[in-house]
Amino acid sequence: MEMIKKMWLKYKGVIAYLFFGGLTTLINIVAFYLFGTVFDLYYQLANVIAWLLSVLFAFFTNKVWVFGSKYTTAKAFWSEMGKFFFYRGVSLLVDAFIMYLGISVFKIDDNLTKLIDQVFVVVINYFFSKFLIFKTNDK
Repeated sequence: MEMIKKMWLKYKGVIAYLFFGGLTTLINIVAFYLFGTVFDLYYQLANVIAWLLSVLFAFFTNKVWVFGSKYTTAKAFWSEMGKFFFYRGVSLLVDAFIMYLGISVFKIDDNLTKLIDQVFVVVINYFFSKFLIFKTNDK
């Protein structure tokens, strides 16, 4: 039992990131499908809308439940949010490039490309969040 407790303490951040990252990815994929397929928007526009909705969800879940960031000032909160959106913007560029390659160059189905794309984006975002945005819990 003690070993399980130690493993939980060691990996709870990764487990929480995978859980909330999974929900964020689900929001992204469903929003992309909804805006791209149901509302028939251009795939890059649907991708940006899906990105915005999923990043808003991800910021608060990552801040509170994954990395336990506890800023006490409004300035620090906005600084952290700015970094989060900046680095998510960087991953959006990777996202848009993969979407372009998959859909426009290789002619892969939009939604299948989105699924493949999200694997890369989730990994990139984890490293940005862990090492560049939510570096410590005692700010």
